[in-house]
Amino acid sequence: MADPWPAKAPRDGSVLLDPRAAAIFASGAPLRRLATGARWSEGPVWIDESQSVLWSDIPNDRILRWSASEGLAVWQQGVEFTNGHARDASGGVLHCSHGLRAVYRTGIEPGARTILVDRYRGKRFNSPNDVVVKSDGTIWFTDPPYGLLVAEEGHGGVAELDDCHVFRFDPATGDVTAVTGLPHHPNGLAFSPDEALLYVSDTAAALPGHGPQHCIFVFDVVAGERLANGRVFAEITPGVPDGFRVDTDGRIYTSASDGVHVLDPDGTTLALIPVPEKVGNVCFGGAARNTLFIAASTSLYAIELAVRGC
Repeated sequence: MADPWPAKAPRDGSVLLDPRAAAIFASGAPLRRLATGARWSEGPVWIDESQSVLWSDIPNDRILRWSASEGLAVWQQGVEFTNGHARDASGGVLHCSHGLRAVYRTGIEPGARTILVDRYRGKRFNSPNDVVVKSDGTIWFTDPPYGLLVAEEGHGGVAELDDCHVFRFDPATGDVTAVTGLPHHPNGLAFSPDEALLYVSDTAAALPGHGPQHCIFVFDVVAGERLANGRVFAEITPGVPDGFRVDTDGRIYTSASDGVHVLDPDGTTLALIPVPEKVGNVCFGGAARNTLFIAASTSLYAIELAVRGC
């Protein structure tokens, strides 16, 4: 019997693996390379006020900016090996810094930085990697060891904590909580649209000898501040799920070595957006929040979708 839904490439080049994916790519817009010249691109975040994207070029220790009106520019040099970024409840920009082993805050333009959190129970973090902000203003971030172990991604150093965790930081009280240590190397993270679930990737397989994990876990969020019932949501191949974001219908758009994998909330892979470089992370942006910006190795890419990001 013939496959009732054979994988096929629509006009935008995406490979549909499930009929439910058709609505995502209804616009038929192509993948575009917006800028290039980085060494390893990570952590894009949309800045609505300037209609621009900021993202990290980790080995070059700088944050880049792209906008349709001005093109590519260096937003700031000497940023202490930032990785992931997010907007906080007051409109500032949060930066996960491998170099400072901290999460710090700036405005939407380069300027003074304020370290928000750099320790748990008196011990320095490993190297905060990716960050999301819950609707209550709390800041959730991952803390794998990459800034300690990879020479071009930080200053190196010795781990002070016994493990790698996902942390919850409440800027109103200053409280820091380790909400889970289940992923061996927690990396990307994102809430479901209703914030009832938290997705966290485990990318231990990215470093030889550190474990085979290349998957995304999902946790129930209990009382808005605790995690329970951690289980494997999906394994990502080829590569690892370095970073991901979620659309308003709960689909997950995750990085992989061959592009961006689109996952249904039930864990099914719906589609592949092929990208000619290894993908680090993604974010939604644009005036309608339907543009998926893709930080991939040396470049920043974008594709217009028929869905909106959270």
